[in-house]
Amino acid sequence: MSMQAGMRLGASGSGVRALCVLVHGRGQSPEEMERHILRRLDISDVAFALPRAPGGVWYDARAVDPLTDGTRSQLDEALKALHAEITALQGEYPGLPLLLAGFSQGACLSIEYVCRGHAAPDALAALTGCRVGTPSCERPDAAAANLPAYLSGSDADPWIPLAAMAEAALALGGRGLRLRADIFPGRQHEVSDAEIGMLAGMLSDLAAGQDPGLAAAR
Repeated sequence: MSMQAGMRLGASGSGVRALCVLVHGRGQSPEEMERHILRRLDISDVAFALPRAPGGVWYDARAVDPLTDGTRSQLDEALKALHAEITALQGEYPGLPLLLAGFSQGACLSIEYVCRGHAAPDALAALTGCRVGTPSCERPDAAAANLPAYLSGSDADPWIPLAAMAEAALALGGRGLRLRADIFPGRQHEVSDAEIGMLAGMLSDLAAGQDPGLAAAR
């Protein structure tokens, strides 16, 4: 996958205390993530990288479809592109903590990234996400123990079934991640104020040199 130009927003230079790579969902764009998420964050010391998928899609299949060779190939390319984005941002600001975050398909891609066993980010925020594929599919399961992670979902979301989100939470919890999972009954395919509050709290903790407490009000 040839990464098209994404966006860099937020703090820069000596004012940066933490980093965040924020991955958009299917059919979305960095601009939509900026409007719907970043503008709602009261954060001044975080550098944000917002990668862009060609055509707005990281992979064609639904997250809960069985994995095919084609989907695995697309997923591999998307994960390589995400790894390059993370590496580039960390290269600009070496030594600073990084939160990997995503919404919907971007949340699924972020979960898959940590499950591949790459050098782990300092925290994960998967807003409305799940594992890609089904429980019967062969999938990497190498997420780092003790990684602070936040997963969210809804029983009314049309794209990520609640059962798939719960299955991901159980799998990551079983790996020993320091996990909080929130379910928002009736919430549509969007990011709620409570999820924004959690994201802001995680970033503030990282910028202060602390592990995310995952204690934002629900």
